[in-house]
Amino acid sequence: MKKIFALFIGLFLLPLSLNAADFEEGTHYEVLNKPATEKPEVLEFFSFYCPHCMQFEPLMDILKKDLDSNVSIKKNHVNFLGGNMGAKLTQAYSAAKLLDVDEDFSKELFNQIHKQKRTINSEQAILNVFSKVGVSSDAATAALQGFSANGMASQMRRKTEKYQIRGVPTLIVNGKYQVKTGSVKTIEEFTSLVAFLTTKTQ
Repeated sequence: MKKIFALFIGLFLLPLSLNAADFEEGTHYEVLNKPATEKPEVLEFFSFYCPHCMQFEPLMDILKKDLDSNVSIKKNHVNFLGGNMGAKLTQAYSAAKLLDVDEDFSKELFNQIHKQKRTINSEQAILNVFSKVGVSSDAATAALQGFSANGMASQMRRKTEKYQIRGVPTLIVNGKYQVKTGSVKTIEEFTSLVAFLTTKTQ
């Protein structure tokens, strides 16, 4: 993880003038034994307890601006970090998406855990985060306990298992290609690699 973290920092420090490399299987990406998605998509697996995932957020913002409008970008919270709270934060993120505050919720939660060093270990702590982004305790509780949030959280868990995710952040493109972030040296190469993979289906 230290290597990945160093890469992410380097992506912001290196110049953007290099041309995108010729991307090769095994070097820049791995081909998964999975069917390709019907439409182009980028799926990020992450955890709020992962400091590297917080550092990865600006890169995802750049991707959103640089990729074609027909490419959907999705985020999948994983349960395997944070002990019992891992699954609870997956549920909370699902509720935040349903309430359409997921981006603000994510920024606030990352900030509290990694910058303010607050301990997020209870439902009340989660409700406090929702309050910070303008959602009342009643509305947040209803969303957290709702059928839709349960279903979305279960879907995230199944995707984590489907792609056998063991570390985060991890990017899966078109359901079939796993980005090898250590193979790129600049932001331009990173975005070009992801863009290249969104055009592939086999």
